[in-house]
Amino acid sequence: MKDRAEKKFKVLCLHGYGCSGAYLKMRLQVWPSNVLESMDFVFIDAPFPTHSKPFPAFSWFSDSPELTDAIGPFCTSDRTFNESMSLIEETMVKFGPFDGVLGFSQGAYIAAALPGMQAQGMVLSKVEAIKFVVVISGGKLGGFKFPAPTLAKNAFSSPIEIPSLHCFGENDSFAKLPAIELLGSFVDPFVIFHSGGHEVPKLDERRVEGDDKFSQ
Repeated sequence: MKDRAEKKFKVLCLHGYGCSGAYLKMRLQVWPSNVLESMDFVFIDAPFPTHSKPFPAFSWFSDSPELTDAIGPFCTSDRTFNESMSLIEETMVKFGPFDGVLGFSQGAYIAAALPGMQAQGMVLSKVEAIKFVVVISGGKLGGFKFPAPTLAKNAFSSPIEIPSLHCFGENDSFAKLPAIELLGSFVDPFVIFHSGGHEVPKLDERRVEGDDKFSQ
């Protein structure tokens, strides 16, 4: 990436279900050091604790049984989704300005939807427009995996024109098909398709640096 010494890209990072900001930070350490050094990552925890693991773990959608309107614990109720959107905006106001958003798994579903929701004035009205997104093992809210909350009903009604990096694996039984479906909602998406599963993959630094959309 160009001019690393002059400017780092500030990126908000959204973890997956049953994880935490600290866990995602650890997983990203597999990326090349000079890719990491070009980014100023900000990691936060989602607002809803999960209770299935002995360590701190959170969800962007509450996993309370009475609120679940999707298969398993991946609830997309308006109340819980709206609370997560408020937390994300508060974080971006407090620690911004941000250049982009990165998400893994459940967090990637949100990251992918944010630009469209923001463009429609549904969320993030207090912050600058998101310039790029990194979607790792995620898909489309309103696709065949997750129903869309009200705020995200039209997030993909128009093609998303900002640069986007999409990473997903051949053996990812959870997100491979949703990730492929999501690609059609972005203009000229940059794709890293790896041989692994539902994970943060190692990056070939040359592939990322060689793409003009991510070297400006």
